[in-house]
Amino acid sequence: MNRVQIRSSERALSVGTWLIVGGAMLYSVLTVTPLMAAHTPEKWRWTAPILPLVVDAAVVIVVRLDSVLARLGGHGGAWPVALRWMTGTMTLALNIGVSALAGDLVGVAVHAVAPLLLIVTAEAGLAYRRALTAAVLAVEARKRAEQDERDRAAAEREENRLRAAREQREHEAAIAREQREHEAALAREEAERQDRIRREEAEQAEAADRAEREAAERREQIREQQQAERERLERQATQQRDLEAQQRAERERREQAREQERIERERAALLSAGPPAEKLGEDRARQVVKAAFAAGLPVRVAAELTGWSVGWASARYQELRELSAPAPRPALEGATS
Repeated sequence: MNRVQIRSSERALSVGTWLIVGGAMLYSVLTVTPLMAAHTPEKWRWTAPILPLVVDAAVVIVVRLDSVLARLGGHGGAWPVALRWMTGTMTLALNIGVSALAGDLVGVAVHAVAPLLLIVTAEAGLAYRRALTAAVLAVEARKRAEQDERDRAAAEREENRLRAAREQREHEAAIAREQREHEAALAREEAERQDRIRREEAEQAEAADRAEREAAERREQIREQQQAERERLERQATQQRDLEAQQRAERERREQAREQERIERERAALLSAGPPAEKLGEDRARQVVKAAFAAGLPVRVAAELTGWSVGWASARYQELRELSAPAPRPALEGATS
């Protein structure tokens, strides 16, 4: 048998077992419920189906777990066996209880069919499943052995192929190594030639750079000398301009001093004449008033020195004040500032 046939047989066994278990559970509930109702107080008779359901639930647990353990090739020990026989014995006793109490042997035989069938089916199903599991394991072991043999053959073929490929690669690697060594030798010769050429070019470039640097240094020295000469000439020109400016300022100062001395002499001459015998001319009088204003003399003194009236002298003083007063700044300039 192959694995598919074994799995088909296992499914048929599982379906038949559960049909028998389902029918036996239904028959047990219908048979045991009247017995429990007859031996239960009237107000608790609604609990009569509970006991057959509990016993049948234990039967379901036993059948289900036995099938799982059998499929896995395991064994639960003594307790599963005790539970299996205890549930089967309880189901048998509950089903034949009514007939046994009535002394009906035919009823006992009839009601014992379903429980006995359930007990024997559970035991036979367990044996069948263990046998099927062993068969499945044997088939799998045989397949694994065949697969291992195929794997070994494939591994040998692969090893032979790899060995041949490795020998081919080694041969090609040897040829490639010789080729690389030859190319490396040519490359070294070419590299040495290129290095020699680069060294010569570098020496030539270094010599050219050195000559360029020397020329640049000479140009820089000449430029610095020219710059220093220009700066010296500029300093001399600046010193000459400063000297000329100082001399010019000195001349202007001396001229201003001489002019101031002249003005002072003229003013002293005008003020030292004293009051005139008669009224001076207007031009001469204005000169005297101007000298008196510059000397800070009162208006009355100026009037006496000119022979003119105090009012006229006061008007001339006012004119001189207006002329000497600083000019007012324009309105636009004031607003801007």
